[in-house]
Amino acid sequence: MTDVVKKSDLFITPSPTKHFGGIAFFIAVIVFIAWLLNAALSWMTDTNRMPLSQLVIQGELKHLTTDDVRQAILQLDHLGTFMTQDIGELQGALESLPWVAHASVRKQWPETVKVYLLEHQPAAIWNQSHLVNEHGDVFYADASQVADLPLVKLVGPEGSSPRVFAALNEMQPRLQLAGFEIDTLILNERRAWRVELTNGIRLEIGRKMRMERLERFINLFPELEAQGKAIAYIDLRYDIGVAVGWKTVPEE
Repeated sequence: MTDVVKKSDLFITPSPTKHFGGIAFFIAVIVFIAWLLNAALSWMTDTNRMPLSQLVIQGELKHLTTDDVRQAILQLDHLGTFMTQDIGELQGALESLPWVAHASVRKQWPETVKVYLLEHQPAAIWNQSHLVNEHGDVFYADASQVADLPLVKLVGPEGSSPRVFAALNEMQPRLQLAGFEIDTLILNERRAWRVELTNGIRLEIGRKMRMERLERFINLFPELEAQGKAIAYIDLRYDIGVAVGWKTVPEE
């Protein structure tokens, strides 16, 4: 007689010892991985192992000094290691410097920070104390730092620097062609224009038709100059003609 072995009879219950041994091994692997990650993190954040100790500055610097750059970085609340330091934080610190138009920062293994800086190019003085770049944007560097440059002075309400700078670029070439130079260009609170020339003459232009009125001044000036008297101001805010103020000579 042949014995029939059922499929259910082949099931063997695993040993409890082997079951718990597998769990223990799995837990040991997890603990080891956690320890390894913690050790790696501690190693990366240890300033004694991976300090940022070298600073390389690139770019054509005329008004910034290397000490300005170094101090901007050192003023961060915490300077991390090569692995942990945020590049964006370094870039933000550098672009907060008044003369910096753009900063590019990258790290070079194992301890170097490379910085490329682009300075603002001063194109005019703004409201006597700050500067305007070639795009008409105000940057808050000290105007006294460029006292040796022949910069035009611009005056205007807050936020109007692009408009005033655009007007300067429109008016100055025409005046220079006629032999005049702008010393100060003013946009007042009523949005009226005034031009002060380097020869001491003040031009009251008003709110509209500035180029047409400027052209009228250029055409009339030879006739006014022929009077032989020093001109204090010329008011061009008329549809026809001008009003002229003459300088008075004090009696001896």
